[in-house]
Formats: sequence, C-alpha cells, structure tokens
Amino acid sequence: MPDEPKTLDPAARPAATAGDSPAPDRDRHAGTAPPAAPVAQAAPVHRRFLVPVTLGLVLAALNLRPAITSLGALLEEVSEGLHMSGSVAGVLTSVPPLCFAVFGITAPRLARRFGPAAVVCAGMAAILAGLVLRPLAGGTAAFLAASALALMGIAVSNVLMPVIVKRYFPDRVGTMTGLYSMALALGTSVAAAATVPMTDALGGDWRLGLGVWAVLAALAVLPWLPLLRDRDGASRMETGSSRMETGSPHTDARASRAEAKTPARAAAPRVARSRTAWALGVFFGLQATGAYITMGWMPQIFRDAGVPASTAGVLLAVTMVMGVPLAFVIPRLATRMKNQGPIVVALALCGLGGYTGLFLAPAAGAWVWAVLLGVSNCAFPLALTMIGLRSRTGAGVVRLSAFAQSVGYLISIPGPLLVGVLYQHSGGWGLPIALMGGLMVPQMIVGILAGRDRTVEDEC
Repeated sequence: MPDEPKTLDPAARPAATAGDSPAPDRDRHAGTAPPAAPVAQAAPVHRRFLVPVTLGLVLAALNLRPAITSLGALLEEVSEGLHMSGSVAGVLTSVPPLCFAVFGITAPRLARRFGPAAVVCAGMAAILAGLVLRPLAGGTAAFLAASALALMGIAVSNVLMPVIVKRYFPDRVGTMTGLYSMALALGTSVAAAATVPMTDALGGDWRLGLGVWAVLAALAVLPWLPLLRDRDGASRMETGSSRMETGSPHTDARASRAEAKTPARAAAPRVARSRTAWALGVFFGLQATGAYITMGWMPQIFRDAGVPASTAGVLLAVTMVMGVPLAFVIPRLATRMKNQGPIVVALALCGLGGYTGLFLAPAAGAWVWAVLLGVSNCAFPLALTMIGLRSRTGAGVVRLSAFAQSVGYLISIPGPLLVGVLYQHSGGWGLPIALMGGLMVPQMIVGILAGRDRTVEDEC
C-alpha cells in the first residue's frame, strides 16, 4: 500500500493476527516509550478468550433491539392496555434514544474501572431484569421504569461493542463489526416478525408476548461470565498504551506521529474539538432518528393504511432483516475504502425512495418500501465501522464511541416523539412521513463529512 509507513516492522501485521497489535515496535519508531508490560504477554490471554468473546458478541447483539422492536409490534395493544394517548406513546418511543444518550456516556468510565467485558456482562443482566419486570408493570410509570432498566443495559453495550471488537480483534475490525451488526439485525427482525404470532399463540396477552424475550437475554449473560477474569482490559482502556489496528491500511501511516504528539489521557476532552467527531455524532443521531421512528411507528403506518397487524409486523421484520446480509457486507466494504461517502449517499437515496413510497402509496407498494428502508437503515453498521476507522488507539475508540453515540442519541430523542404529536394532531401520516424523508438530506451531508479519510487524533 502506498500509504504504509516505511518504518513499520514487517512482522507487525502477522503478529496482529495472534490477537494483539504490534504497538511496541511502532512506538519505538515514534520515539515513545513502550508499555510497561510487553504486549506479547497479553496475547495468550486474548487467544484464550476469543471463543467466548465471539459467542458473547453474537448473543449480546441479538439482544440489543428485541426490547424495542417487540414493543413496536404491540404498541397499539400496550397503549390500550396502559391507557396511553398518542402523545404518551410517542414519549414511549423516545425513551430508547434518551436512555442510550444518558447511560451510554458512562460506558468509558465503567470500562476503565471494571473492564469492557464486565460492563457488557452487567448490561446483559440489566436487559434480562428489565424484560422480566416490564410485563409485571401495572401502569405507564412502572412500564417506563422497567423499560429504562433494559435500555440502560443496551446503552452501555451499544457503546462498548466497537471497543470489544477493537480490543480482541484489532486486525479484523470490519469482519467482526459485520458479524455483530448482522446478529443485531437478525435479533431486530426476528423480534419484529415473531412477537405478534407468539402473542397470539400465548392467548393474545401482550404482557406474555413482551416477556418471552427475557429467555434470549438470559442466554446472553452466560458467555461473558468467563471474561470477567480478563482484567487487563480495564488497564488498556485506562492507559490507551496498546495501539490497535483499525482494519484499514489508510490509517496506519499517521499512527506513530499522532501518538508521539498526544498523550492518551489527553484525548478524552479533545474528542469534542474534532469536527470529524461531531460530524460522526450528528450522522449517528440522524440515522438513529430514522431507525427508531421506523421501529416504533412503521407497523402503525401500515396498519392505518389497511394492512393487517400480523402483516405489518412482518413488513417491519423485512425492513430489519435487510440488515442481516448488508450489515456483514457494508463494514467489510467500508474498511477497504479511503472515503465512505459513496456508501452514505447510496443508503440515503434508498431512504428517500422508501419514504416517498410510504407517502404516495403505503399499502400498494408496502413490500418495496420495507426493503428500501431496510437498506437505508444499514447506516447504523456503517456508523459503527466509521467509529473504528476514525481513531487509531483503543482509548480513542472508547471515547469516540461514547461521544458519537451519546451525541447521536441525544439528537434522535425528539424524532419519535414529534412523529407521535404530528400524527395525533394532523390526523394522518403525511406530515410525519415528510419529516422522515426530509431528515435524509442532512444525514447524507454529515455522513459524507464523517466518511473522509482522517482520524480524530489529526484534529485534536
């Protein structure tokens, strides 16, 4: 590669496949001191945990959306059962991004203290507890509290998924990001498609239909338990002394210079000074807005257009299942490109086409619109991949992931609520759908800016 630094140790990339990055060799070229503990000593620890980490990533990703999409499929029944108005239901659909923004920002500190794997394990336990308690709620407040508990676990896990990948699979960021993104899309689509039929099979009780997803959450806790012994993850997140590969050859050339100039601990407050970090945060927020509006309201849009409830759930599942193959392909493609802007544009155009179809003929072309919106929603795995590509160090990825996701989820909070208010007061879906389509334009613009070939270390 023409961008490869001439000082890079030829043995560096083969060494990375053993599960760790060749930071000490490159640090010597940059004039910085190597870590106190040789990285080679940590490699056997990494290899020992690769299998449970892989299984844990897949099971965790499967649990990051069923708490949300299962509720979207039964939103009408839950609203009636808890006597919610349309505006209150809109508040309910805004709770996920609010929790992700509030609790996600705590993930870096928790990861530095306890290790990222331990925090993800606790996150899975919180999801389990929330899904068990939610069906027992007797009113809206209790239902929201139980949902918030599950969403708290999802929030910290959302932030730390890229960190786990960067730490344990530094040379396979694209592949592993694609794997857990694919599992996330699968869990999302299965929950959307199966919740209504399972509820019917369980006697039509929406409480049982929501509570059954606690079984999957219980399984997700198990693979993370052996990883609680891997405490060197906490120290690596704290010091940032071990540099990890991004999976893209285009970011290696500047790695030594960036670390020589900037101490790892100084990166925390400086992420907010990076224009790339802000562009990535806004891009994350706008794609999250579209995703949570889709998950929360798309079944109702189809039902109001005359589509049966079970079919509306399947249409949402089609939208979500499009992410299964594409979530594996897009991150791998993104890591091979210097600039991810063309992918951003292609996904946004699919979104514009889908929303235009929903506005003009929601029932007649329902399956086409569901597919187009499913492709558009693959901006999420692209955003996760760009988090890994826009920083060179493990500590940088932690901070950039927390910053971009927290800013992004804060931006996405008003979207589902505004859709609910517009729907209730306009008496139809014309204005809400026009809002959804209009948001694709700024998403495209900031996505192009976030996709440029640079890292936050260059701007801090």
